[in-house]
Amino acid sequence: MSKSISQSDEAPPPSKKTKMASHLTLGATHNQILEQRKSLKKQIHSLPRDQKSKVLSHFHGSERTDLSKQRLRNLREDDKHQDMSNMSDVQRHTLDKRKRRHNPALQRQMHRRETKRLQNAMAAADAEEILHTHTTGLVEVETDMERTIQLTQQQLKNEHLQESVARNIFDLELKDYGPYKVRYDRSGRYSLLAGAGGHVSIIDQHSLALTSEFFVNETVRDACFLHNGSMMAVAQEKNVFVYDDKGVEIHRMDGHRRVMGMEFLPYHWLLATIGHSGQLQYQDTSTGSLVSQHRTKMGPCGAIRQNPFNSVMHLGHTNGTVTLWSPSSSEYLVKMLCHRGSPVTSLAMDRSGRYMVTGGGDSKVKVWDLRMYKEVHSYNTYGGAPTCVDISQTGILGIGHGCHTTFWRPEALRVKMKEPYMKHQLSGKGVESLRFGPFEDVCGIGHTMGISSIVIPGSGEPNLDSMEHFTNPYMDNKQRREAEVRSLLEKLSPDMIALDPDAIGSVEESNLIQRRQRMRDVAEEANARKAEEMEALKNKKEKKRMRGRSKIAKKLARKHKNIIDDNMLKLKELREKEKAEKDAERAGQGEDGDSDAADETPSALKRFF
Repeated sequence: MSKSISQSDEAPPPSKKTKMASHLTLGATHNQILEQRKSLKKQIHSLPRDQKSKVLSHFHGSERTDLSKQRLRNLREDDKHQDMSNMSDVQRHTLDKRKRRHNPALQRQMHRRETKRLQNAMAAADAEEILHTHTTGLVEVETDMERTIQLTQQQLKNEHLQESVARNIFDLELKDYGPYKVRYDRSGRYSLLAGAGGHVSIIDQHSLALTSEFFVNETVRDACFLHNGSMMAVAQEKNVFVYDDKGVEIHRMDGHRRVMGMEFLPYHWLLATIGHSGQLQYQDTSTGSLVSQHRTKMGPCGAIRQNPFNSVMHLGHTNGTVTLWSPSSSEYLVKMLCHRGSPVTSLAMDRSGRYMVTGGGDSKVKVWDLRMYKEVHSYNTYGGAPTCVDISQTGILGIGHGCHTTFWRPEALRVKMKEPYMKHQLSGKGVESLRFGPFEDVCGIGHTMGISSIVIPGSGEPNLDSMEHFTNPYMDNKQRREAEVRSLLEKLSPDMIALDPDAIGSVEESNLIQRRQRMRDVAEEANARKAEEMEALKNKKEKKRMRGRSKIAKKLARKHKNIIDDNMLKLKELREKEKAEKDAERAGQGEDGDSDAADETPSALKRFF
């Protein structure tokens, strides 16, 4: 069995075309710029297909160029249908003349900018080849008789992995304070171990040294890092406490009581918590203020994860539903029935935000397409219901069920696979949590007897972006302070969290008539929907009543109660006549009777006289 190395150490030699990127158009004449542009285009067309596609992708920009193209089309359409009713003939002639006039200065400027864009695109493609020296790779077999699922961690450690990677395979026996939960910071440098018995510790993943360790002498339900590895939040018996990397208590959040799950939003500096009360709360960790709190009205909840694509919180409830929340909305954005008749025990989303994986008490793991909110396929688990699921940076799906952990290839999210990619068994140890380490092929498993760290080849992203805040595992104290300042300056508002994050940067129609027409269409659609709801409410069937009230005679009597006809008038006259006769009889009896006997009668019996 052979293994493709997930992190290659050999870098490709720099290309010769990097010299062209250093040419500047500053000070060059128009003819020289045209010659440079012509030579650059020839050089791009002579490249291989894959390199040519990379250069053209950098030249044309990202996928959101369709917005600028749409805006350009709208502007050209407005120019064609420009309103010139208020212009005189001279003004119209002057405007047409300006449109037909050739502008050599503008043309030279456009040629100069196009040449710069070509040079920058080739330089970016060269930098991508030089900097991205590592590629992801999975375990591959040599013959059809071998299977990757048969490969154990011991075989990986002894036969296939380098010493620097094999040292990440270890077990920590911590029987007195389990079960444990494992979390990693954004850089993957530090891991946080939280035992339900009150044991909290931080481990440096590079040196495997114990950074800090302390005991809170309370039940710990969950723990997570905040913006970096120097601060963490621990959900204890009653409140949530914030500690530093030395175990010193910094703050206590009194408003967060009996919390069962927490998630930190790094781009918004928000700590989202939910617990036994079923109340979702957002706390701003930079200012210490409570941003919002929402009542889910679905009972206790412990399954909470954030969507890394749009920062929307996903909550898994005990009635089998999953709800999507944002701080700016008091009601859930989407509600999905994922597991009918069984609670949602865990859930996870991939980096693109397209797929969601849920684990339920019915021993099923379902994959959902968040673009259509439909189920793609499902997998069955053995040995117990899935207690934890997680998706790595490369898309590998990890499932913890009973005393087993199963790992599926990235293709398992799109199509249903026949067998898993790898598996790992923990005999007699119930799996409590499973998390993949960022930028490393490491997976941490927390169970009832301690912690297990294993290696899943191809699970980590090999190329990290050092310009991203707090993702560089090698930054020093000065870089960490600068990253904190930059992150606070670039902090996003909680109101920007929405299902479609691209809606904020969308282009509005430049034509006022089109914009008004679109607003009228939206209003008409809302009014039509409201009218349909009112019509449905009118045609709603009468509620079925109990204890004889649903008989046909009773229903007909209720329907004809307010109908006035000749029979109803005769009936009313007869009732009034009978009432008048009874009143006259009572009055006559009162005059002829013995008043003294009536006065001597007790007050409780006077109504009979």
